[in-house]
Amino acid sequence: MSRFSYTVRMKQESPPKHLDVNAFARAATAIAGQDLLSGYDRLLHETQRLGAESRLNWSARGELRTDAAGAEQIWLHLIVDVSLPLICQRCLTPAQTAVAVNRSFRFVSSEEAAAAQDADSEEDVLALSADFSLKELIEDEVLMDLPLIPKHEVCPVAVKLAAVDPGFETAGSEKRQPFSVLAQLKKDRPD
Repeated sequence: MSRFSYTVRMKQESPPKHLDVNAFARAATAIAGQDLLSGYDRLLHETQRLGAESRLNWSARGELRTDAAGAEQIWLHLIVDVSLPLICQRCLTPAQTAVAVNRSFRFVSSEEAAAAQDADSEEDVLALSADFSLKELIEDEVLMDLPLIPKHEVCPVAVKLAAVDPGFETAGSEKRQPFSVLAQLKKDRPD
């Protein structure tokens, strides 16, 4: 746990597009808010532009930790919850799908260090940037937590599980004469 108390700024609508994560963690700050889904283009694309007025709840908390070697580590804890109208893959109607993200990120000095440490770490490792977009991180994390196959628990409409083409059975029973078409073309050809 951190040795700092947290400063909380509540009721911020949109998450900051530019967040100095280092300063945020050192100040042990926590922020939270609600945002409309309409502000997240990639999520709207996934919902086929449905639910633009849906609320996305988010909170972020910065923390400075000391590792076993005594080095400072910068952490960001992110919580997001939203209900998205995704298209059910059984009945093809909108299905309200709850998505909840609760993830912690450790920040390191560069992209190279993040890539090297991420594979061996249980936590997600990101590169520090004074121009970090919390909004993009939120959208990325929600997108990664979307179900591969959205569906209702119980579909509101009857699901058609078979498709039958009335002409399919009769078409297969007719014996085809492949060269009869050529013969007909030869007859119809003007000399």
